[in-house]
Amino acid sequence: MSTATGSPTGVDAAYLDTLYQAIEDAHVALRPAVSITPLTYSARLSAMTGCQVLLKCEHLQHTGSFKFRGASNKIRLLPAEQRSQGVIAASSGNHGQALALAGKGAGVPVTVYTSNGASAYKVQAMRALGAEVIGLPTDPLGAELEAARQAQLQGKPFVSPYNDPQVIAGQGTIGFELFEQAPDLDAVFVAVGGGGMISGIAAALRVLKPGTDIIGCWPANDPALQQSLKAGKIINVDATDTLSDGTAGGVEPGSITFPLCQALLTDTVLVSEEEIKAGMRDVASSERWIIEGAAAVAVAGMQKLAARYCGKRVAVILCGRNILLDEFLGAVK
Repeated sequence: MSTATGSPTGVDAAYLDTLYQAIEDAHVALRPAVSITPLTYSARLSAMTGCQVLLKCEHLQHTGSFKFRGASNKIRLLPAEQRSQGVIAASSGNHGQALALAGKGAGVPVTVYTSNGASAYKVQAMRALGAEVIGLPTDPLGAELEAARQAQLQGKPFVSPYNDPQVIAGQGTIGFELFEQAPDLDAVFVAVGGGGMISGIAAALRVLKPGTDIIGCWPANDPALQQSLKAGKIINVDATDTLSDGTAGGVEPGSITFPLCQALLTDTVLVSEEEIKAGMRDVASSERWIIEGAAAVAVAGMQKLAARYCGKRVAVILCGRNILLDEFLGAVK
């Protein structure tokens, strides 16, 4: 079931204009290190849904997810005196991998705190890229809060996966690419965890293509930010296991993404685990791509609201591909 997010609060036009300028700057400065990913028409998904479905292939980005954009922008803008001491982050995997690769290229040491529920595949990938990974017996939000505490104690920059305007600006370059590749979009479907990617995309399209619907998609098992938007404040939400580990976890208190999502999202939609599995299966069947659960959340959200956009041109962000093969095969069987 979809729910409206309410009226804009907490951010003004000047702030959004400043964010847009930061996204525009990143769109130019991050090339060629950050790839411009394809936006491909899916004939099968279009036939299945009645929409004109375009897939934004962020699963083909470096490290297998969109996170490399925000991480690269943050490292690019890091003051010279902070580079040698390194940065600290918290991640379930994709943000940590992206930051590790961006840091490796710039000579910036990276330490990542993660929860005990993080994907073993993603933890191994972070370490392979040179990050120091510290696992904690807590949930993703707990790991995030401890990482921020350690950064303060050690005097190192903390790189949030979403609660950072420079990271958001990097993710927002997806919005510029969408406009350049398909300037006539009616809606964009985005899986949401902390809200950094959707905030950036929406802030870009607010200027480039006003009126484009921005639909936030969440797993019903773990919809922390979506429920916070409904409540009008950041709240704790009881979560259960989800295939969408990339969006799992609560929202940091005081996160800037909360008012941004209040101001910029058109609507939200929750999808079940079975609908996530179906989204993974449909993309594998139609496009021959492996995508992770978070990417399938956006696919499932589009499928759930397809009747609303019948005949219209919609983009779905395939945000990542980082999933164990056995887990993927178990989901799509």
